[in-house]
Amino acid sequence: MSDRVEWPAGRDRDAALIIRTDFGDEPAWAAVKAALLMTWGEDDDVEPYVHIVDDPKWAGITPAEALREASPHSESRNVVYLADHTSMRDTPVTLLALSLLTREQCEDDEEFAAYGGAFRVAPYGIHEMNANLMIANLDFGDFADAAKGDPDGVFRGFAG
Repeated sequence: MSDRVEWPAGRDRDAALIIRTDFGDEPAWAAVKAALLMTWGEDDDVEPYVHIVDDPKWAGITPAEALREASPHSESRNVVYLADHTSMRDTPVTLLALSLLTREQCEDDEEFAAYGGAFRVAPYGIHEMNANLMIANLDFGDFADAAKGDPDGVFRGFAG
């Protein structure tokens, strides 16, 4: 995979990293991107803080491949969001929140439960998640637990 893609360089490491992996439907991608770029917050007055990678070199990358690519580059929040096939097909829009930590990198199952894994997240939830991870207010597992509590398994944000 390393010869096919290059890890996104020159980005603000605090911005939520969104990687587009499905390139089959431009109107669907426009809708996903519009949802990602909407303001958020209690009064919907907070600008989104994202870095969007829209490069066909990432087409079809799987979560496992993204983990392998990210391992040497996980200097940020240890989370990447994939705009995948499901993101382009389902309504409302969700992306895959993928922890860049593997089970092998964690001391035990409890640590992996707090910092590892993957779940679906709504665009609004990405912003809330990134802000809380940035200030170390919550861990990946806190958001994963909230997603488990949703009937569809999606983190939609705590305020919503």
